[in-house]
Amino acid sequence: MIATVAKDISSTDTLTAAVGPLRVLMAAGGTGGHVYPAIAIADAIKKTSPNADFLFVGTRDRMEWETVPKYGYQIKSIWISGIHRRLTIQNLLFPIKLITSIIQSFSIVKSFNPDIVIACGGFASGPIGWVAAKLGIPLFLQEQNSYPGLTNRLLAKHATAIFTTFDDAKQYLPEEKITLTGNPVRGQVKSLDKASALEKFDFSIDRPVLLIIGGSGGAKGLNDIMSSEIDRLHNEANLQIIWQCGPKYYDGLTDQIDLQKYPNLRLMAYIDDMSAAYGASDLVVARAGAGTFSELATTEKPAIMVPSPYVAEDHQTTNAQSLVGAGAAKLLKESTLDEFFYSTVTELIRNEEELNKMSSAMKLLAKPNAAEEIKNEIFSFLEKQN
Repeated sequence: MIATVAKDISSTDTLTAAVGPLRVLMAAGGTGGHVYPAIAIADAIKKTSPNADFLFVGTRDRMEWETVPKYGYQIKSIWISGIHRRLTIQNLLFPIKLITSIIQSFSIVKSFNPDIVIACGGFASGPIGWVAAKLGIPLFLQEQNSYPGLTNRLLAKHATAIFTTFDDAKQYLPEEKITLTGNPVRGQVKSLDKASALEKFDFSIDRPVLLIIGGSGGAKGLNDIMSSEIDRLHNEANLQIIWQCGPKYYDGLTDQIDLQKYPNLRLMAYIDDMSAAYGASDLVVARAGAGTFSELATTEKPAIMVPSPYVAEDHQTTNAQSLVGAGAAKLLKESTLDEFFYSTVTELIRNEEELNKMSSAMKLLAKPNAAEEIKNEIFSFLEKQN
């Protein structure tokens, strides 16, 4: 291990001496599923190459605008958004936004003059990645899902290398460019020890803890079923509950639910300390995004996956099925929550033997060194170029 680290640092020093401090342009945005892997990759590069310069590109109206600076990185914005499935004013504006974002991307790339561009999906990745390819700058793609997003599918032919989470992604991307690394997770996310985690939420050791996470923006389907079942879960099943509902749903839910009636409920718009949330929980109910998949595997937490029915090509169901097939999770469709949610949660959360089996299966799926592997592949490419 020491020899490997020494070799890594030595080769980085040689590379820096030859070409100067590495300049890395990171493009990612829209959701935490795109943004957090980008941050994890940047952290891995920075750990090996402390003098590297980073610039993130995203949009002002999505979570990256506030999240990225919290992790110590600069960010610039471009004017771009996704395409809606129905005819909307936003869709009519899309061609104008696209042209504007390409002009903005060209200005950012020329001004920052990166050595490499790493695109992790989301709205901002498309224009930045396209401009980088046209200017001959090495472009690395990181794909989180089993079915790649539209942006990465379009950029794939221009990519120097593509890092994937699921083996299934090779059906849709140039296989010769793919390295199966797993999905990077935030370096801070790990399962805190149970006692410390329970203390952070002022919970007791003698009651099971249910964690509900709807992703960075929250999930209406999960919020709706929790709203209807909170009384039974809290009072009849006697559970302690951490419920991350999303910022846009929080005010409405606090108006609807009398929190004083539920002393063992922690309703939160967003959870900053996910290590504590995972550490405290006995069972997790979540969407089936790739970021959640990786965090569950890293923290070895058994889960009930409720795939979003509103994502492209139903890729969250494919993600969830890989966990179910491994014995690490159960799958509930959103359309069946009214009928099966309460019984599935309450029967599973008190079945210690089954939870332990699922936890062991989760552990086998973990790829905790994904960011490090991606960094190594990038540095290997750079060394060959110099």
